[in-house]
Amino acid sequence: MCLAVPGKVVSVEGNQAEVDFGGVIRHVNVSLVESIPGEWVVVHAGFAIEKMDEEEALETLQLWQELLDHEATLDG
Repeated sequence: MCLAVPGKVVSVEGNQAEVDFGGVIRHVNVSLVESIPGEWVVVHAGFAIEKMDEEEALETLQLWQELLDHEATLDG
């Protein structure tokens, strides 16, 4: 299964950006999507593949958290 995850752009230098995934900063290739610090992008396999507005990004992250919390209760 492949997942695309929203992250917030922290900085951009050329085709590389530092993107914040809930406190974890990763380097992401932004050659497919023009982005600036403060914007949210959807990242798949190390590439930003589209922009996302903040409300939608936060809602998506909340849904992921609910799923993870539910899975944890099933395992515990």
